[in-house]
Amino acid sequence: MDGAMGTQLAARGFDQNGFQNLLNPDAVRSIHEAYVRAGAQLLITNTLCMNRIMLQTHGRADDVIAINRAGAEHARAAAGSLPVLGDISSTGRLLEPYGDAKETDLMECFSEQATILAQSGVDGFIIETMLDLREAICALRACRQTADHPVFVTLSFSTMKDGGRTVMGNKAEECAVALSLEGADAIGINCGVLTPFEISEVIARFRENTDLPLIAQPNAGRPRIKNGAIEFGLSPAEFAGGLVECVRRGARFVGGCCGTTPEHISEAAKILKVDTTH
Repeated sequence: MDGAMGTQLAARGFDQNGFQNLLNPDAVRSIHEAYVRAGAQLLITNTLCMNRIMLQTHGRADDVIAINRAGAEHARAAAGSLPVLGDISSTGRLLEPYGDAKETDLMECFSEQATILAQSGVDGFIIETMLDLREAICALRACRQTADHPVFVTLSFSTMKDGGRTVMGNKAEECAVALSLEGADAIGINCGVLTPFEISEVIARFRENTDLPLIAQPNAGRPRIKNGAIEFGLSPAEFAGGLVECVRRGARFVGGCCGTTPEHISEAAKILKVDTTH
């Protein structure tokens, strides 16, 4: 899989969001193209959190179609014959009883985004960076009802306590079982504060509780603040070593999240002996 989009946009001097699909399309396409050259065999659209509910908080709800359509088109243009997954993530609202969001409202929101992405040419969906298993299931159900596409689901884990937990306290075992029963095609972990080697341990917990293909997309190490900016400290070689361990523990789809670069993905492809002749 490919690596980070947001931190690569930031490295080029742009904001880390899907608005860049419209504001700086050449930058978005060039990042996708760099990952293809690095050996990525699957691209993810720059549409993280670009659903109507989240866009409303920025006063941009009316742009939901244009942003998602452009995101799919940019990835599709760079991918050529490679598959493209439409990126879907959190609405930023908490479900009842912790917040005021209803499952039906979230499903309607996710269904709209999935429909736009499907109509714009993606080959599947990836529901990622989810902090709440319940919200992830809402998105999964919406995608299943929207299109006959593969659906990948990854959650972010904030602690290794009890073998790994999300911010909302969901355990790795709970996530693996629930997402399998809900019909996901592949499940796993992305982003969060865990190192690639810690993520490999959570992958092992997933493997004990599901037969589905597993996904590992770690950050390039733990995020840290330096001179007022967020940095990720793992070199491409160190990161690739972590991905190898994820594969050893059961992951079959591997890539990178925040802080990763085409160099990180290239190093991983070399070590894992990926055929990069597309």
